[in-house]
Amino acid sequence: MVPIAVLPAGGLMLGLGYAIDPAGWGANNAIASILVNGGKGIMDNQAWLFAVGVAYGLAKDNNGAAALSGLLGLLIIEMIVGNVAVISQITGVPVEQMSSSEIIASKAAVSAFTGIMMGIVAAALYNRFHNIKLPAALGFFGGRRFVPIITSLAAISISLVMVYVWPVVYGALVDFGIAISELGATGAGLYGFFNRLLIPIGLHHALNQVFIFDLVGINDISKFWSGTGELGVTGIYQGGFFPFMGYGLPAACLAMYHCAKPENKKKVGGILGASALTAILTGVTEPIEFAFMFVAPVLYVIHALLAALSLYIAASMQWIAGFTFSGGLIDFVLSFNLPLANKPYMLILQGLCFGAIYYFVFRFAILKFDLKTPGREDAQAEQGTLVGSHEKAAQYVKLLGGHSNFISIDSCITRLRLTLNDTSIVDEAALKSIGALGVVKMGNNNLQVIVGTEAEEIAQAMKELGPTSAEPQTATSS
Repeated sequence: MVPIAVLPAGGLMLGLGYAIDPAGWGANNAIASILVNGGKGIMDNQAWLFAVGVAYGLAKDNNGAAALSGLLGLLIIEMIVGNVAVISQITGVPVEQMSSSEIIASKAAVSAFTGIMMGIVAAALYNRFHNIKLPAALGFFGGRRFVPIITSLAAISISLVMVYVWPVVYGALVDFGIAISELGATGAGLYGFFNRLLIPIGLHHALNQVFIFDLVGINDISKFWSGTGELGVTGIYQGGFFPFMGYGLPAACLAMYHCAKPENKKKVGGILGASALTAILTGVTEPIEFAFMFVAPVLYVIHALLAALSLYIAASMQWIAGFTFSGGLIDFVLSFNLPLANKPYMLILQGLCFGAIYYFVFRFAILKFDLKTPGREDAQAEQGTLVGSHEKAAQYVKLLGGHSNFISIDSCITRLRLTLNDTSIVDEAALKSIGALGVVKMGNNNLQVIVGTEAEEIAQAMKELGPTSAEPQTATSS
């Protein structure tokens, strides 16, 4: 959630800067220039944010060495897979003989997906090797200093695989896009579905090149804004984005807020509210989508289907507005009176309908299937007579087998995340009697204790009470 939390700031800065200077994107106005470039500093570097944030969050002790390793791995992928000259040297194919889709694939290789992937890899390697012992001559490179080294080697291996796999996958999607581009409204719907479905792995750019840019001559955005297209046809790949971006997903935020546990609503309300406002004004929806795409994948598939329906309806009815940035209010207002805009006011009505659909579908699915959307983590029970975090921590330590049973102590929003030498000696019933709402075993050595929103405070107190606040003495694979 840490990388996701900063995305609304970038989206708002970009949107406001664009609203001040829509023609020059900051070239004609100093304030707009500051806002646009400040926003780009966040939104154009999502891969960096996720590489650092995921590695930091998944490392056993949230150590900076893991975060640095995640970033290091991403930079290696960027310099190898994101560089057509290097790809040419590896594959032996001259740059001038590469197809346009291969070149575009190289430019799109570094994405939020790549950052998340390297964050996971770096965290896994950190957890495995952060206390490794090397021979005396190499002792300086032992422990945490070894993690960036092994992560670099892993990143090189991943890059070599991506050099061959990524362009093939990307090219296949381009070919698929070309195949459905002649299906009219149905093609627009399919484009909308796969555009959303591919966002987590960054491959939506492949379809964008076909439909809204100039890879095969459709060039939907440029023709719409220049007025050189065909009324009722140009813009069919844009209009349907406005109802689900500016209305549907903000309504989904409201549904997630209403479904959150009462004690968590204040915590999640801020990020959901900021994300909804960003989507309404600018059409930047990643803060919302990343908030539920991994914790509730079924909701993301539903979202992709609704996006497809939105584009299909708008294209079928020839309700058209356009965007240069994204499907938010700013672009909608700016495109409203352009020559190729066709009944754009009907997109407002469609948006209101989709807002209702998103709200009720999301609310039903979340409650029916108990999906763990933001704020749905189990709430904290009453802690009886315990009055301080150290007293609570002391009881948890005792019931979890004592300090000698701990390898590492960590926490997320509502859970203690523990690695233990022996999980069989944990007294689950007694843990629940002092306030824990659940105990989840993860493999042989990992355990999660659901304690509520004081998880981080209790975990820190547990570290301070005994030797587990220091470097763990043994390493056990999970």
